[in-house]
Amino acid sequence: MSLPPLLPPLRLTGALVLRDGEMQARSVALADGRITRGPLPEVDLSGYLILPGIIDLHGDGFERQIAPRPSAPFPLNSALAATDREAAAHGVTTAYLAQGWSWEGGHRSPDAAEALMVALAAYRPRALTDLRLQLRAETHLVEAETRLIAAVETHRIGYVVFNDHLEEGYRMSRAAPADFALWARKLCTTPQELLNRIEAARARTRAVPRHLCRLAEAFDARGVSYGSHDDPNGETREFYTMIGARIAEFPLGRAAAAAAHAMMNPVVMGAPNVVRGGSQSGNIAATTLIEQGLCDALVSDYHIPALPMAAFALVDRGLRDLPQAWAMISTAPAEILRLTDRGRIAPGLRADLAVVNAETRVIEATICGGRLSYLAGAAARRFLAQPETHRPGALRLAAE
Repeated sequence: MSLPPLLPPLRLTGALVLRDGEMQARSVALADGRITRGPLPEVDLSGYLILPGIIDLHGDGFERQIAPRPSAPFPLNSALAATDREAAAHGVTTAYLAQGWSWEGGHRSPDAAEALMVALAAYRPRALTDLRLQLRAETHLVEAETRLIAAVETHRIGYVVFNDHLEEGYRMSRAAPADFALWARKLCTTPQELLNRIEAARARTRAVPRHLCRLAEAFDARGVSYGSHDDPNGETREFYTMIGARIAEFPLGRAAAAAAHAMMNPVVMGAPNVVRGGSQSGNIAATTLIEQGLCDALVSDYHIPALPMAAFALVDRGLRDLPQAWAMISTAPAEILRLTDRGRIAPGLRADLAVVNAETRVIEATICGGRLSYLAGAAARRFLAQPETHRPGALRLAAE
């Protein structure tokens, strides 16, 4: 299987287009995978919104594609294909799969991470979405430091976040044994073995600060963006800022988010938190931080469809207008990871577009790098209405 061909030169007309921070009644031209200018064959998209493709900086929903049940794993290739198609169907054009690198073992072990890196490298040439990896590196996995740096370099990993869930796990083993047993079962191990892993990791606590500084130095040398995940307080965020880990993912409370804001660190929160009106784990509501100007971008976390849903939820609740809300899932993520060729609709940038039915708010077409990665509904009829000579090969076959 190979990638679908690039769309022929086209001008998308009649839609409201998000350009320069506002919705504008104008056309979008694309050719050779890029936004361009010039008179071109037209596709009438009256009644639609054309928005920048969504950039998802952190999603671990793919874990369910790999193992729908803990004891029922599927091949990595089919899991990546399913994730790819789900992303495309919801307007995502760049997606970072958040893979664990943890003392926990199981599907979040270094072995599992490296297997996913190899599988993604093999799958990427036929991916509809620009799929990448984010590594979630547990801070106490000190003994795998050299291995982590080598994996980042070999597989060109561009984004790492530091996790420290050790004490949370230790407390769970004491206060909530049933939950701890469920966690162990998901990792395909026993509660006692998981506790042994926690104890071994706790014994390395004194080595952690120097370990993180060495990792930070290695990441800086390789141009890797890095941050931290689940900062519990401002002091933790300050520590990570000092070593260069400037991206604050899912701060647990206002103090950590405010500290990040004060130090000009971008704050990333989960789109499902916005859609559901709060955190599923009892932490601060994303909308509270958004209201206070303490959240810069939204990510899929565990549910890809939540990304466009969250943008429209912010609009409906009067917290952001559509250009501002959509920027939190497109322009802001691109800026956070210095992805200068995407996140906006402008000449010369990648043709990454989400075509949204203005009435139903359903994404009916996604264009990723100038290729149709998803097409459905009335938008499909609009594209098929082109003269036969201007249709991409796949659309010509569909019309015959």
